[in-house]
Amino acid sequence: MTSSTQQELRWERQPMPDHVPVQIPKVSMAAEEVTFVEWLVKDGEPVKEGEIIYTVATDKVESTIEASASGVLRHGEAEEDEVYAVGVEIGRIEPA
Repeated sequence: MTSSTQQELRWERQPMPDHVPVQIPKVSMAAEEVTFVEWLVKDGEPVKEGEIIYTVATDKVESTIEASASGVLRHGEAEEDEVYAVGVEIGRIEPA
């Protein structure tokens, strides 16, 4: 086996993640917290990578957030109009 074939086999053997976390993003350089506004996709619905799935706001701007993967969206405990720190997991995208 050549080293390139070994490399390809190694990539094929890596396990697929059971989910991709949906986290509160850093929407500006200064913002360490944001307000969760609303989910734009219902819990349990399929989403595609790049599809807008929820909205957050700071005191200056409202931002729509895209799915970072394709799969089935599962809402977490995020509540509308609640403030969350950047990086907090608010949901997940599970394989379809």
